[in-house]
Amino acid sequence: MQKQPKILVIGAGGIGGVTAGVLAKAGYDIEIICKYEEVAKKIMSTGLEIKGAKGDFAVKMPAKATVPELQEKKDLVLLATKATDMLEPAQQVLPFLKEDSKVVSMQNGFCEEALASVVGLDRTIGCVVGWGATLLKPGVLEMTSDGEFIIGTLDNKKEDQPILKKLQTILNNLVPVEVSQDITGQLYSKLIINSCITSLGAICGLYLGEMLSKKEIREVFINIMREAMVVADGISLQVPVYGGKLDYYKILKGNGWWSNFKRHLLIRIVGMKYKKLKSSSLQSLERGKPTEIDFLNGHIAKKGKECGVPTPVNDLVIETIKEIEQGKRKIGMHNFTEKGFW
Repeated sequence: MQKQPKILVIGAGGIGGVTAGVLAKAGYDIEIICKYEEVAKKIMSTGLEIKGAKGDFAVKMPAKATVPELQEKKDLVLLATKATDMLEPAQQVLPFLKEDSKVVSMQNGFCEEALASVVGLDRTIGCVVGWGATLLKPGVLEMTSDGEFIIGTLDNKKEDQPILKKLQTILNNLVPVEVSQDITGQLYSKLIINSCITSLGAICGLYLGEMLSKKEIREVFINIMREAMVVADGISLQVPVYGGKLDYYKILKGNGWWSNFKRHLLIRIVGMKYKKLKSSSLQSLERGKPTEIDFLNGHIAKKGKECGVPTPVNDLVIETIKEIEQGKRKIGMHNFTEKGFW
């Protein structure tokens, strides 16, 4: 990676747009792919508008609507599309990669294996995004919460460490960055909580607070987590504490009434703390878009099949959301009883 690398950000939604804006403001050579020609023109003429945790500002940068419009090769690609939209731009960007270029996966869910199948394992960098942002309108983004990045390579080669350190320096302009020797575990740890919160919200249509106030849903939440951890054991994966707080091993320890009470209390507190959180998968469904279910609960189920661990609750979550995507059922609490969750 060059001293002043040429950086491409693919995706001008919340995460991609804020990342591009902050890095461009910091003086990096940024170009952004924003899907729509009118948005690209706005970014080049009046600037990408960023609001929220990093202050309010606008910054101009080169912008294109599609990847094939690029004119030069890039040293670093930050891939910030939805998981469902990831593979096409990953394929399109191949002619614009150098031999030593790196591609960072910034999606929800476990997308790194799919990305590596396109751009190559040696080019793929995994990334846990631990902060929040939202698209207010095209070309206008808000950073809604601070947090961190965790980055690492799937094969954890020593020769990748200098590149990861350079990436850490770049992304530190936005939020603190941890270089992990176990990015697979870190990604799986975030995937578990997303598979509980995001997927169950898509099924019932409730905000997190109301959803987790219901004991039956908390039971499903716990069962998704429990299956995910049995799968982790089946694939010999040690799951780190998520966000410095969620220790799945401790949460699931014990089977008595007191252990169960503490589990439910913890989940209830999470619901109260983030009561207005709306599932990203629910928002996708409401816009008529597919969810990222294949990269969330779908990853748990896939790994379960590979190691011979049954995942009936996660399978049921996947089946229910697929039926909603296909228009075979409507979003609502009725899905839990109709599909036999309880």
